[in-house]
Amino acid sequence: MSELAITGKIKQFKDVQTGVGKQSGNPWSSQEFVVANNDGYEGKEQIFCFKVFGDDKVEQLTKFNKVGDDVKVMFNISVNEYNGNHYTSLNSWRVEKIGEVATSEATSNQPDDLPF
Repeated sequence: MSELAITGKIKQFKDVQTGVGKQSGNPWSSQEFVVANNDGYEGKEQIFCFKVFGDDKVEQLTKFNKVGDDVKVMFNISVNEYNGNHYTSLNSWRVEKIGEVATSEATSNQPDDLPF
C-alpha cells in the first residue's frame, strides 16, 4: 500500500474524546484535528479532519503542534459500517512540521571542519 500524506496548515484542534472499550474495559482517548491546504480544484481550499488514537498520541499532538503550523500528515483511511451506513475516518499515524530541521545535541556539537 502506498503512503498517504497531506500537507497543509493546522486550522483547529477538536475536544479530546474519552471512553472505555466494550470488550476490554480499558480506557481510551482520541482527538480530531483539522488541516487545510489550497490543493483543491483551481486552488480552492480543501479541509481534512484527521484523528489520532491513544493517550500518548493525543498528548503529543497538542504538545508539539499549534494552530497555524504547516505540517505533513501521514494517515490511513478506514471505513466502518453501522446500521447500513458507512463512515470514513482519516487516522493519522504521524505529523511532521514542515520547514523544521531536527537537531540533536550530539550533532550540534560537532566541528564544522571535519577532515573527511
